[in-house]
Amino acid sequence: MPRIAIYAGSFDPLTRGHEDLIRRSLSFVDQLIVAIAVNPAKQPLFTFEERATFIRDAVGDDPRVEVHQFQGLLVDFAHQMGARLFIRGLRAVSDFEYEYQMALMNRHLSSDQETVFMVPSLDTTYISASLVREVARFGGKLEGLVHPSVAEALRQKFETR
Repeated sequence: MPRIAIYAGSFDPLTRGHEDLIRRSLSFVDQLIVAIAVNPAKQPLFTFEERATFIRDAVGDDPRVEVHQFQGLLVDFAHQMGARLFIRGLRAVSDFEYEYQMALMNRHLSSDQETVFMVPSLDTTYISASLVREVARFGGKLEGLVHPSVAEALRQKFETR
Protein backbone atom coordinates (compact mmCIF):
# COMPACT_ATOMS: atom_id res chain seq x y z
CA MET A 1 0.00 0.00 0.00
CA PRO A 2 1.53 3.36 -1.01
CA ARG A 3 2.33 5.89 1.69
CA ILE A 4 0.33 8.99 0.72
CA ALA A 5 0.81 12.22 2.66
CA ILE A 6 -0.83 15.62 2.48
CA TYR A 7 0.99 18.89 2.95
CA ALA A 8 -1.79 21.46 3.29
CA GLY A 9 -1.60 25.23 3.42
CA SER A 10 -2.43 28.41 1.61
CA PHE A 11 0.98 28.62 -0.13
CA ASP A 12 0.28 32.30 -0.84
CA PRO A 13 2.97 32.43 -2.05
CA LEU A 14 5.04 29.25 -2.09
CA THR A 15 8.34 29.91 -0.29
CA ARG A 16 11.71 28.18 -0.29
CA GLY A 17 10.68 26.81 3.12
CA HIS A 18 7.64 25.12 1.60
CA GLU A 19 9.82 23.73 -1.19
CA ASP A 20 12.26 22.36 1.37
CA LEU A 21 9.50 20.45 3.19
CA ILE A 22 8.05 19.13 -0.06
CA ARG A 23 11.39 17.73 -1.20
CA ARG A 24 12.32 16.28 2.17
CA SER A 25 8.89 14.68 2.61
CA LEU A 26 9.48 12.70 -0.57
CA SER A 27 12.26 10.78 1.19
CA PHE A 28 9.69 8.94 3.34
CA VAL A 29 6.41 8.97 1.38
CA ASP A 30 5.52 7.49 -1.98
CA GLN A 31 3.17 10.29 -2.96
CA LEU A 32 2.74 13.82 -1.63
CA ILE A 33 -0.42 15.81 -2.20
CA VAL A 34 0.18 19.52 -1.85
CA ALA A 35 -3.29 20.68 -0.83
CA ILE A 36 -4.06 24.34 -1.36
CA ALA A 37 -6.71 25.31 1.17
CA VAL A 38 -9.66 27.51 0.31
CA ASN A 39 -10.38 29.79 3.24
CA PRO A 40 -13.50 31.89 2.64
CA ALA A 41 -12.38 34.29 5.40
CA LYS A 42 -9.19 35.20 3.51
CA GLN A 43 -8.59 36.91 0.18
CA PRO A 44 -5.46 35.32 -1.28
CA LEU A 45 -2.96 37.36 -3.26
CA PHE A 46 -2.69 34.62 -5.92
CA THR A 47 -5.32 32.38 -7.50
CA PHE A 48 -5.32 28.63 -7.03
CA GLU A 49 -4.03 28.23 -10.60
CA GLU A 50 -1.15 30.62 -9.98
CA ARG A 51 -0.18 28.89 -6.74
CA ALA A 52 -0.38 25.47 -8.40
CA THR A 53 1.91 26.75 -11.16
CA PHE A 54 4.41 28.01 -8.59
CA ILE A 55 4.48 24.57 -6.98
CA ARG A 56 5.03 22.86 -10.35
CA ASP A 57 7.78 25.38 -11.21
CA ALA A 58 9.52 24.58 -7.93
CA VAL A 59 9.25 20.78 -7.93
CA GLY A 60 9.25 20.13 -11.65
CA ASP A 61 7.45 17.18 -13.15
CA ASP A 62 7.98 14.82 -10.23
CA PRO A 63 5.09 12.34 -10.57
CA ARG A 64 5.12 11.78 -6.79
CA VAL A 65 3.79 15.32 -6.21
CA GLU A 66 0.17 16.21 -6.93
CA VAL A 67 -1.41 19.61 -6.40
CA HIS A 68 -5.07 19.85 -5.39
CA GLN A 69 -7.41 22.44 -3.99
CA PHE A 70 -9.63 21.58 -1.04
CA GLN A 71 -12.26 23.17 1.14
CA GLY A 72 -13.66 21.91 4.42
CA LEU A 73 -12.09 19.49 6.85
CA LEU A 74 -8.62 18.24 6.00
CA VAL A 75 -9.44 14.79 7.38
CA ASP A 76 -12.34 14.45 4.92
CA PHE A 77 -10.14 15.48 2.01
CA ALA A 78 -7.46 13.03 3.17
CA HIS A 79 -9.98 10.17 3.19
CA GLN A 80 -11.03 11.08 -0.36
CA MET A 81 -7.39 11.01 -1.46
CA GLY A 82 -6.43 7.84 0.44
CA ALA A 83 -3.90 9.71 2.58
CA ARG A 84 -3.10 8.74 6.15
CA LEU A 85 -0.33 11.20 6.94
CA PHE A 86 -0.26 14.98 7.34
CA ILE A 87 2.99 16.91 6.94
CA ARG A 88 3.25 20.11 8.97
CA GLY A 89 6.17 22.52 9.23
CA LEU A 90 7.32 24.07 12.48
CA ARG A 91 9.52 27.13 12.02
CA ALA A 92 9.51 28.27 15.64
CA VAL A 93 8.18 27.33 19.05
CA SER A 94 5.36 29.82 18.44
CA ASP A 95 4.03 27.58 15.62
CA PHE A 96 3.87 24.55 17.87
CA GLU A 97 0.81 25.36 19.99
CA TYR A 98 -1.49 25.94 17.01
CA GLU A 99 -0.12 22.98 15.06
CA TYR A 100 -0.38 20.71 18.11
CA GLN A 101 -4.03 21.67 18.62
CA MET A 102 -4.77 21.01 14.95
CA ALA A 103 -3.04 17.63 15.10
CA LEU A 104 -5.05 16.63 18.15
CA MET A 105 -8.32 17.78 16.55
CA ASN A 106 -7.50 15.84 13.38
CA ARG A 107 -6.80 12.77 15.49
CA HIS A 108 -10.13 13.27 17.29
CA LEU A 109 -11.92 13.50 13.93
CA SER A 110 -10.04 10.61 12.33
CA SER A 111 -7.97 8.26 14.48
CA ASP A 112 -6.44 6.48 11.46
CA GLN A 113 -4.49 9.55 10.31
CA GLU A 114 -1.22 10.83 11.76
CA THR A 115 0.59 14.17 11.74
CA VAL A 116 4.32 14.46 11.21
CA PHE A 117 5.99 17.71 12.26
CA MET A 118 9.03 18.72 10.25
CA VAL A 119 11.57 21.36 11.13
CA PRO A 120 12.76 23.43 8.17
CA SER A 121 16.35 23.58 7.05
CA LEU A 122 18.40 26.22 8.85
CA ASP A 123 18.56 28.50 5.82
CA THR A 124 14.75 28.63 5.47
CA THR A 125 13.68 28.80 9.12
CA TYR A 126 12.99 32.54 9.08
CA ILE A 127 10.92 32.54 5.85
CA SER A 128 7.15 32.87 6.01
CA ALA A 129 4.68 33.69 3.25
CA SER A 130 3.43 36.74 5.13
CA LEU A 131 6.97 38.12 5.49
CA VAL A 132 7.66 37.42 1.81
CA ARG A 133 4.52 39.36 0.83
CA GLU A 134 5.64 42.26 3.02
CA VAL A 135 9.14 42.31 1.52
CA ALA A 136 7.65 42.21 -1.98
CA ARG A 137 5.13 44.97 -1.18
CA PHE A 138 8.01 47.34 -0.40
CA GLY A 139 10.27 46.21 -3.25
CA GLY A 140 12.74 44.24 -1.16
CA LYS A 141 15.12 41.51 -2.28
CA LEU A 142 13.25 38.21 -2.86
CA GLU A 143 16.15 36.07 -4.05
CA GLY A 144 16.63 33.08 -1.77
CA LEU A 145 13.14 33.47 -0.31
CA VAL A 146 11.08 32.19 -3.24
CA HIS A 147 11.47 30.51 -6.62
CA PRO A 148 12.30 33.02 -9.40
CA SER A 149 8.85 32.59 -10.99
CA VAL A 150 7.24 33.50 -7.65
CA ALA A 151 9.54 36.52 -7.26
CA GLU A 152 8.56 37.78 -10.70
CA ALA A 153 4.85 37.26 -10.03
CA LEU A 154 5.15 39.15 -6.73
CA ARG A 155 6.96 42.04 -8.40
CA GLN A 156 4.24 42.25 -11.05
CA LYS A 157 1.46 42.04 -8.44
CA PHE A 158 2.84 44.91 -6.40
CA GLU A 159 3.86 47.09 -9.35
CA THR A 160 0.19 47.40 -10.27
CA ARG A 161 -0.91 48.41 -6.78
